[in-house]
Amino acid sequence: MPELPEVETTKRGIAPALIGARVLEAVVRDRRLRWPIEANFESAIHGQTVRSVERRAKYILIGFEDGSLILHLGMSGSLRLVKPGTPPRIHDHWDLELDSGWVLRFHDPRRFGSLHWTQGDPSQHPLLLKLAPEPLSAAFDAAYLYRATRKRAVAIKQLLMN
Repeated sequence: MPELPEVETTKRGIAPALIGARVLEAVVRDRRLRWPIEANFESAIHGQTVRSVERRAKYILIGFEDGSLILHLGMSGSLRLVKPGTPPRIHDHWDLELDSGWVLRFHDPRRFGSLHWTQGDPSQHPLLLKLAPEPLSAAFDAAYLYRATRKRAVAIKQLLMN
């Protein structure tokens, strides 16, 4: 499973090609991921411009003018930037064709990844709402760690991983 550093590396790799780019077309070849991709995804994202690319835990958040994509790579997923016209491989589930001359392509042989469209604040999405603070943020300090570990009867590694 991609760990947080790999997700951060992916985010940093795709951000320069995405920020400021407009979606010309969204193509979904297989909606059957961990959770099915919503039927209105293509129409909701069409023509929108990417405003930000962030990471929250192991999720990549792509912010648009009117909504956000919440992506998870699952156990075997990856995002690649390819040129338009590059033939999809088996397990390439969706593409975002951008006016920047790139296509953002999601590849996931095991289909444990996910893609969600939200028009609200992505931090309020059920997948993100109850996540702990980012490990390198000011909110993750000794006081937080002390509070989070009280009255817990699990091994410290399991507690930290959760």
